[in-house]
Amino acid sequence: MLSLRKSLGILSCALGVSSLCLWARAAQAPQENEGSEVVAEIGGKKITRADFEQKESAKLLTARYKLYLTERQTLDEFVDDKLLEQQAEREHVTVDELLNRHVKSAVVEPTEDQLRVYYEGMQTEQPYEAVRSDILGTLRQIRATNAQKAYLKTLRQQDSARIMLAPPRADVQIGDAPVRGPKNAPVTIIEFADYQCPFCQKIHPELKQLQQEFPGKVAIAFKDFPLSIHDHAAKAAEAARCAGEQGKYWEYHDTLFENKGLDKDQLRKYAGDLNLDTARFESCLDSGKEAAGIEKDMAEGKLLGIVQTPGLTVNGHFLLGAVPYSTLHDLVQQELAAAGEKSADANRRAAR
Repeated sequence: MLSLRKSLGILSCALGVSSLCLWARAAQAPQENEGSEVVAEIGGKKITRADFEQKESAKLLTARYKLYLTERQTLDEFVDDKLLEQQAEREHVTVDELLNRHVKSAVVEPTEDQLRVYYEGMQTEQPYEAVRSDILGTLRQIRATNAQKAYLKTLRQQDSARIMLAPPRADVQIGDAPVRGPKNAPVTIIEFADYQCPFCQKIHPELKQLQQEFPGKVAIAFKDFPLSIHDHAAKAAEAARCAGEQGKYWEYHDTLFENKGLDKDQLRKYAGDLNLDTARFESCLDSGKEAAGIEKDMAEGKLLGIVQTPGLTVNGHFLLGAVPYSTLHDLVQQELAAAGEKSADANRRAAR
């Protein structure tokens, strides 16, 4: 794998430019022309990188994603430090003085009532007076951390700071998966998810928010990956597909994520709420005919190394698990910028 320093590949902007421009590159799978590289030899037979990559693609993608997470955290910390240094220089103070001025001074001291509310939620047998100082210290730290995050967010906006570190790539095709959004959208997100998964439920409105924030530019394809630990997830996935037979896939899909009940009675109720032909819906659900399609999605996800949900690709860039909205937003923004550059290059070539 590439070294952290090389894979970050940070290039600073020219002096005098206020924006913090960060160009960073994640550790990617080897390029096509490296596929013929011999990485092992067994009994006189050469094993090429392409052979190895194809056979162990899931393990390697998972390892590269773990590296990306470490790089992303390190890069975020680097950016925050740089922003504080730049702002401190502007205000002719040290970083500590800057934080005292804009962060610590903004932290409001917890009231006695707030301390007692926190104490009541602790479920401890110790008397309030014995733990009061610890509670006070904890709340002060939480408020200081939140105040610093808010201040750093303001600095990022002020300096137009962007994180451009890209996750590793994975080759995933939409196939026959349902798609919400324009077919020719410059950004396509493919989601492997479980209707019973709390992280999938959390990211569901965030994906819709992305489409609202970038209207007409983001398409979302959904693939089923019900986990065995969730007893209602597989049948819920079948139910959404059965609703799709009557043209209400996305409406039913949204209903599943926005409601907690996923037993069969609830699944039938949702069909009625959406004015589906309930007899046809129940016949489809009881037959289990949609199970094969779900198994196909799961097999594809397993080849990628997905062991938890959600699993996402954003124009082929792989993300796994609880992904912050800021990461999704940055990646979509980055892909749109790249698409704009390609379009501009094409126009310049055509004009010659």
